[in-house]
Amino acid sequence: MSDAAAVEAASGHAGQMDAIYRSQRHIYDLTRKYYLLGRDSLIAGIAPPAGGSVLEIGCGTGRNLIAAARRWPDARFFGIDISEAMLETARAKVAAAGLSGQIVLAQGDATAFDATALFGVTHFDRIFQSYTLSMIPDWRGAIREGADKLAPGGRLDVVDFGQQERLPRAFRAALFAWLAKFDVAPRATLQPALIEAASEAGATARFRPLYRGYAWSGSIMRPAA
Repeated sequence: MSDAAAVEAASGHAGQMDAIYRSQRHIYDLTRKYYLLGRDSLIAGIAPPAGGSVLEIGCGTGRNLIAAARRWPDARFFGIDISEAMLETARAKVAAAGLSGQIVLAQGDATAFDATALFGVTHFDRIFQSYTLSMIPDWRGAIREGADKLAPGGRLDVVDFGQQERLPRAFRAALFAWLAKFDVAPRATLQPALIEAASEAGATARFRPLYRGYAWSGSIMRPAA
């Protein structure tokens, strides 16, 4: 894809996300609380080094960053999202939580962003992507971009919808049909994509299903220098 085509695609995706969430952002956290499983376990395991940097790619309303910043007050937190509508809500929530000095937000494309220009930070000790890959057209590119932004010894953590492999077929069919209404597509090849991205980055990967396959969790770990 040419640079011009990539910019056009990103612009189109940003508009699509703004259209979907311009109204939903006001009730997003309340309605997603009970089915975006695995987010809090991911946050509890971030464990950044003291003074370390943590980036959320696809930060949405800021809910995860606020929870993480409260749990790890010695770290610096950053978030990007392609939707300016979501960022408007995130900025308000971060300010209301009194965390504007600890959390910095910016608009950016998960598949290609300049962290130095946005935040003055080149690489991050921890990066996470929570229920975003199932909404990003070039989701493999988003994984590669995250892995590329890891500092030595850093880790990228991912949680997203699984394939419901140990749940009833009727449940899977109903869930997937409902998710499709919001342009959400669980990624059946998430595990090999993580392994491939880790290999390209000279890192290692791990993967595990959660809640009988309702969600999948994975990580890419870059070796220390």
